[in-house]
Amino acid sequence: MQADGPAIQSDPRRAMIDWARFTALVQSSQAVLLTTHIRPDADAIGSTLAMGEILRQVGKAVSIVADFEVPPRYRFLDPSGKIQGLGREVAVGQLPAFDLLLVLDTSAWAQLGAMGEVLRSTSARKAALDHHLSADDLGAELFRDTSAEATGRLVYEAARHLGVRITPQVATWLFAALATDTGWFRFNSTSAETYRLAAELAEAGVVPHQMYRDLYENDTLGRLQLTGRAMARAQSDLAGRLIYTWLEQDDFQASGALPSESEDIINLTFSVGVAEVAAMFVEQQAGATKVSLRSRGSLDCSRIVEQFGGGGHHAAAGVILPQPLPVVRDKLLGALRAAMGPSGFSDAKVTDSANH
Repeated sequence: MQADGPAIQSDPRRAMIDWARFTALVQSSQAVLLTTHIRPDADAIGSTLAMGEILRQVGKAVSIVADFEVPPRYRFLDPSGKIQGLGREVAVGQLPAFDLLLVLDTSAWAQLGAMGEVLRSTSARKAALDHHLSADDLGAELFRDTSAEATGRLVYEAARHLGVRITPQVATWLFAALATDTGWFRFNSTSAETYRLAAELAEAGVVPHQMYRDLYENDTLGRLQLTGRAMARAQSDLAGRLIYTWLEQDDFQASGALPSESEDIINLTFSVGVAEVAAMFVEQQAGATKVSLRSRGSLDCSRIVEQFGGGGHHAAAGVILPQPLPVVRDKLLGALRAAMGPSGFSDAKVTDSANH
């Protein structure tokens, strides 16, 4: 069945994925379970919701279950609660029947949370649709295109190959995915094709200024105060080329902000014009430390965090390490200083026995 909306145009550069195989896999399935990564961003949420609607349009029974509660700032994307929380709305061991499990926007075991055990134990067919450089062997067919600026782009391509047309709701979800993973079209992953896709989604019914307001002008006072704490703590190194900051559990308690509200604060550090690489360290409730890296130069963030078991992209990557914030901060800053020395990126590995 096809929905109303403009015809989808395919990007001829999307040759890294065997779309014929992907289409055959979907068409031979009856019930599909979708999931995505913990600590979700708008690409994860938007791509998953859009894929769910696309699969429903081709007659599939669809369930969406993930190991998280949708963060408040993204609830406008899922007001009816299509994404069900494992262990909350859906009990472990009582998942709806499915013959295909499709993972979106990650290929990493560590990012699946409790859904990782579902993936390991199921006898159903498994697949992953992703654009990240780092990938584990999930025991699933991997449909990956690292040149795509967002998984939302790949969901768009999937719709085209399945013969589905874009509805205003699907366009909204895909625009959120595309716009956020490109930093509202300012990251170097943005291309002419990105703007063409954005234009098609706008023609399908997205109102960009309203989307911007929903995404970036709908914060809580707690997030605003949390941001202030992180910015006041910012420090620079390597003649300003490296900028970093951190948040402690006390900051969340004092501001009343939720853990999910620390997302994207790191991007504000790039308002310092000479900064090439940014790092942010966030103390977790269990004593671990979340690391986020950003680069707008030659340094490959994914290569840094891969040394510690993390993953991501050239320009953005992250990892959670089971050590206190000061220890992790010293470790990662050391790796960054070595990588950003006068000779450029260093191939030297930094060992971390707790994560290997």
